[in-house]
Amino acid sequence: MGILEDKARARRFYKYLSKVYDRVNPYIWNEEMRSRALDMLDIDHDDRVLDVGCGTGFGTAGLLEYADQVTGLDQSIHQLEKARAKFDGDSVRFTRGDAERLPFADDSFDVLWSSGSIEYWPNPVRALQEFRRVVEPGGQILVVGPNYPPWPVIQQFMDAIMLFYDEEEAQRMFEQAGLEDIRHRAMGPAHFGDLALVTVARSPVD
Repeated sequence: MGILEDKARARRFYKYLSKVYDRVNPYIWNEEMRSRALDMLDIDHDDRVLDVGCGTGFGTAGLLEYADQVTGLDQSIHQLEKARAKFDGDSVRFTRGDAERLPFADDSFDVLWSSGSIEYWPNPVRALQEFRRVVEPGGQILVVGPNYPPWPVIQQFMDAIMLFYDEEEAQRMFEQAGLEDIRHRAMGPAHFGDLALVTVARSPVD
């Protein structure tokens, strides 16, 4: 387990990263990549949408291009403070919470988006099971995570920091969580290659 796959350490990390996050993020996860990921979803304007690990609201802003209202959740109060300052309260509701213990009732959402968060979860499968619980049957779930680099030395370094995984591991985690219709797409900025792995799935219809 990487050093940031610990919730207390991750909160401390984002306390400081939140000060520069909006300047650093575009070099890793930019608007073009966000648009390509959003194109993998089918979102109606009246869908109930949840952004897990919303951070300062970069994913939230993209989701609002499709949906009238979005709920954003993050465990970092510092990231949430930045996010709340950006949005009209009528279109977004932010709440502090844990991806592995979502504070929502069953079947509360039609679409769930999570970008740049899975790498900090101590138990990704548990979080994906929570996603399945809060998304209505047949609802869509999209997760953006860090794609496993192809170089062994870099792999060892990254593994010591946080979770990295490849398409095979993503497929295993999503299947273990009971999700269906799983699709993957690697993407990244031109200067870094395919840094991100986007996985889309559906909550099963009973």
